[in-house]
Amino acid sequence: MIPFLDLKGINAQYRDELKEACNRVIDSGWYIQGNECKEFEKEFAEYCGTKYAVGVANGLDALTLILRAYKEFGIVCDDDEVIVPSNTYIASILAISENNLTPVLVEPDINTYLIDPEKVESKITSKTKAIMPVHLYGQTCQMDKINEIAKKYNLKVIEDSAQAHGAYFGNKKAGNLGDASGFSFYPGKNLGALGDAGAVTTNDEELASTIRALGNYGNHKKYENTYKGINSRLDELQAALLRVKLRHLNDEIEKRRAIASYYIKNIKNEKIILPTLRAEDNHVWHLFVIRVSKRDELQKYLLDNGIQTLIHYPIPPHKQNAYAEWNNDNYPISEQIHDEVLSLPISGVQSLEDTKKIVKKINLFDFA
Repeated sequence: MIPFLDLKGINAQYRDELKEACNRVIDSGWYIQGNECKEFEKEFAEYCGTKYAVGVANGLDALTLILRAYKEFGIVCDDDEVIVPSNTYIASILAISENNLTPVLVEPDINTYLIDPEKVESKITSKTKAIMPVHLYGQTCQMDKINEIAKKYNLKVIEDSAQAHGAYFGNKKAGNLGDASGFSFYPGKNLGALGDAGAVTTNDEELASTIRALGNYGNHKKYENTYKGINSRLDELQAALLRVKLRHLNDEIEKRRAIASYYIKNIKNEKIILPTLRAEDNHVWHLFVIRVSKRDELQKYLLDNGIQTLIHYPIPPHKQNAYAEWNNDNYPISEQIHDEVLSLPISGVQSLEDTKKIVKKINLFDFA
């Protein structure tokens, strides 16, 4: 079986370095908010090109805490609106509703699957306070257009960079394309921890300081609570492991790009809609997503031939029970995407032989 993602194999590449990092943490006697977290924050901020990075417990918390900090500043208030793509993973939307804010869904571009800037402006009202572009599957959104709209209406831009570590737009990386950005280091990400982990990046010192306090029970100084905070901190062990994997992230990205390039050049089945790539640096291929009308049949055929695939994502946010108030709303582009997308295996340890087999089987699939 060709796995969708061989996490064991990915981490085995760095086994000795990861073990050394674990031992370093164990031997330090310091497991929360110590040197490993401080060094990772410094290194990740430098990688993204930002002044600050703040480690948090997971990617959802990263987005939630950004919005919470803006509420503390009085920039956003209960029931204010945040524009977000209608085909994103549910976490983007949960971060908005968790803060008692109103998600405003905007359809994506059918070719890139990213929020369509041409549709954003018509959704702006007097209550709109932010835009949350999601760099879905590893490709950055059209940030020049989004930032232009945000500047025109004095809106904050909060990037969801959970799938885009290392992706560029122009000469800047994801995480440095708006006012703040939330990252996930879920194990399956291109930069994945060995458990849950996340971070916020920003160039705003006050925002970084406030998010750090909010995620540490609401205090800047121990036992002196400024805010009604939460416990959302990047622990020392995960920080140490991420420091190891950050050193190898660019190599991981290049290996993924090589596989994606092979797929694009060699998948010839005319019924398959391949990803649209604006520029090589825009995309880090967290996922390689095709579209096909007979998606379920193709997925079963591939599984029968020893190839595991996944669907990202089978149900759009507005059809989820959690947001039942939207269930009758109409987002035809998102619905089409969610009905047709299929994610093919891709990772830094996937062999050329396996990649060729996947392509061969897809090309042989009969859509009749």
